[in-house]
Amino acid sequence: MSITTIVAPIENDMKAVDAVIRERLNSDVVMIRTIGEYIISAGGKRMRPALVLMVANALGYSGHLHHLLAATVEFIHTSTLLHDDVVDESELRRGRSTANSVFGNAASVLVGDYLYSRSFEMMVDVNEMKIMQIMSNATTVIAEGEVLQLLNVHDPDITVERYMQVIHYKTAKLFEASAQVAAVISGANHEVEQAAAAYGRHIGAAFQLIDDVLDYAGDVAALGKNVGDDLREGKPTLPLIRAMQVGSPEQAALIRSAIETGEGDFEAVANIIHDTDALSYTREMAVKEAMLAKEALSVFPASKFKESMLALADFSVSRDR
Repeated sequence: MSITTIVAPIENDMKAVDAVIRERLNSDVVMIRTIGEYIISAGGKRMRPALVLMVANALGYSGHLHHLLAATVEFIHTSTLLHDDVVDESELRRGRSTANSVFGNAASVLVGDYLYSRSFEMMVDVNEMKIMQIMSNATTVIAEGEVLQLLNVHDPDITVERYMQVIHYKTAKLFEASAQVAAVISGANHEVEQAAAAYGRHIGAAFQLIDDVLDYAGDVAALGKNVGDDLREGKPTLPLIRAMQVGSPEQAALIRSAIETGEGDFEAVANIIHDTDALSYTREMAVKEAMLAKEALSVFPASKFKESMLALADFSVSRDR
């Protein structure tokens, strides 16, 4: 099932979220509007806003705050992208030049700060302290994840457990918060709220793990970014960690050197990853996360929105971009 089909039940809601994004991007400072429009108009799957909308609809929410919250999480996510690309010195995202490569690092960081601050203004407008608590905690954890990832760069001795911690902090946490705040505004009980959070957390982990797979199995046209970027940046992702665990001493040494220097022979490393079970192992980890996400939905009432959420779990591990 395609992502277009999966999100079809929330199509009108997504359009409403786009309208909120455009409205809240408004600023008297032209550069803010220009860079904000540049990165948001690049598209992407908008998974985090979609989670807000799916969960809220699945739980029978009938107001409009889910549109504001969906736009809020997209602003937070966009802010992290702007900052990530500066930290990683990336030049390509979603098939086109990154904002920092077009407008410069300083402008990208500052506009990222603006979007981050604007997202908190939007949270305040919801006027719900629990949502503020969930989202503020999420942003703190995401920042911790960014620092953890920075500490792991060029370190070939990262364990699977340490890497999964980075995934849960840096990526899965915003998915988790997106689903959880939707449950809160829907008036869900504690059990359902926690189930929504678990669904988001596992979906987020599955998406990141498949991104790790695609970094070595995809191509630039499909992924919209440079294949092998993580290796060149010295990031020890799960396929690399697994390949070092099960490869020969010579293969492990080659990967270690590539991680330490960021200047290894990408083709040789890619061949090692394909010659071992590194990609299938990583994909199996993602499938387990997707299964846990689907299990979390057992407490949700039957609806077309729940069906979309189940389909999204399957899509998270079957996608090729």
